Amino acid sequence: MNALRSRRSEPVSLAEVLDRVLNKGAVVTGEIVISVAGIDLVYLGLNVVLTSIPTARACVLASAGGVPREQN
Repeated sequence: MNALRSRRSEPVSLAEVLDRVLNKGAVVTGEIVISVAGIDLVYLGLNVVLTSIPTARACVLASAGGVPREQN
């Protein structure tokens, strides 16, 4: 958020942040382990990709060495 605020003097709205995340993409990963007396009982792994479909397609084509088509 500080990088966004350094360019502007006004606060950044949630809609602007969401627009940037969907245009650029973001990956969130994490894990939680619940244990009792040193014995792991529950493991929860989380992998989330946040992006728009055109951004995801462009990334897939770029990683495959293709050229993205023009958007309709």
